Amino acid sequence: MGIKNKIFEKVSIETVAAEGKCIARIDGQTVFVGGVAPEDVVDLHIIRKKKSYLEGKAIKLHEYSKQRVDPFCSHFGLCGGCKWQHLGYEYQTAAKRQQVIDNFQRIGKFDFPEVNPIIPSKNTTHYRNKLEFTFSSKRWLSFEEIKSEAEIDRNGVGFHIPRQFDKIVDIQECFLQKEPSNEIRNKLRKFANENRLSFYSIRENHGLLRNLVIRTSSTGQLMVIVQFGEKDDNGIKLVMDFLRISFPQIDSLYYVINLKLNETFLDQELILHSGNAFIEEKMEDLTFKIGPKSFFQTNTEQALALYTKAREMARLNGNETVYDLYTGTGTIANFIAKKAQKVIGIESVKEAIEDARENSRYNNIENCDFFVGDIKDTLTHDFFAQHGAPDVIITDPPRAGMHADVVETLLQAAPARIVYISCNPATQARDLARLTDDYIVEEVQPFDMFPHTHHLENIVSLSRKN
Repeated sequence: MGIKNKIFEKVSIETVAAEGKCIARIDGQTVFVGGVAPEDVVDLHIIRKKKSYLEGKAIKLHEYSKQRVDPFCSHFGLCGGCKWQHLGYEYQTAAKRQQVIDNFQRIGKFDFPEVNPIIPSKNTTHYRNKLEFTFSSKRWLSFEEIKSEAEIDRNGVGFHIPRQFDKIVDIQECFLQKEPSNEIRNKLRKFANENRLSFYSIRENHGLLRNLVIRTSSTGQLMVIVQFGEKDDNGIKLVMDFLRISFPQIDSLYYVINLKLNETFLDQELILHSGNAFIEEKMEDLTFKIGPKSFFQTNTEQALALYTKAREMARLNGNETVYDLYTGTGTIANFIAKKAQKVIGIESVKEAIEDARENSRYNNIENCDFFVGDIKDTLTHDFFAQHGAPDVIITDPPRAGMHADVVETLLQAAPARIVYISCNPATQARDLARLTDDYIVEEVQPFDMFPHTHHLENIVSLSRKN
């Protein structure tokens, strides 16, 4: 019998690891374990064997770690979010900072990198300005419900269970977003059931109610988007009128009919049912227009702290040409514009660039130019000749990091400073290792944008040697 399916008793959990899991060791082999805490002592069932590691499941707890705290959410352990609720917040932030150090040493090969203490989130609950809930005609059932002989309502609206695309946890109270988020979701579920409106089946690809997006802002404004999986004019009108009448505080109410096999609606037409076409978000003296397809950092308060630090690291004196790569909707570009002579934002998503330009107009910013294109194809000698070589580059790529060609282009462009923002310290460390022949890492500043998860943002400032 191989090691898979074996049970090992009284195994000590050592530390947290990537993707929010923890590490144990059995006969020198690394075992990744979910749902436990460092210093727990557990019986481990080995459920998966990979080439260089094992995966285990804790089936019995013998000793509880002193790092544990009581989770505040009744859905903890089943819902795929907030997986670190059982860890004290100080331990969470320390673990995230250690993630940065480990990745910089292991992948970037930096010797003892100086990493600032992480900037914690002021709010550890109700910090998100956007949540997406999924409707399902076959929600997850508890053991008690399965054993019950009573008729069970299978409709639910909530979040996916990890690794089970068709299983939804019916969420009663979520602590991620302030009210009226819970009230809207719960009243809509009740209204839909009372009116026998169908919930979506992802396996059979039918059902009226498919997805619910709720966006709030620091200005107190509210946007709601309902995604329908069927073109049922009467049912759609019933739902949208219910929301408009029941929640007059909704400033912007949209819907979309999405008949595709996935829930993404960036390529779909969104219809404004009532209210304004956008809501507003404020940062310092800037006002950003947030439409139904707009991207904006989901923790507004921490985003302001993040952008303020990035601007500080850029050390602008007002005479620089700044390139903002992967600019998205131009939030950073517009945020730093008053400190620079010219800012050029580049992004591959056309709709995002339209938002960026609109936000410049909305704030009377005249020194920002935005361009649509793949970064690796857009940054050429001809582009620099036409628009000016960068004195400072700010880059905020997706989790995969920067393409090798982009890194090479940065080296050829030779700006005096680079400010690298990342949501993935592993790919960031990889990219930095390619830059450090020509650049010195000056400062590393992690931010906790997402309390009770393993996710973080990290900013690194680099200055050109000589």
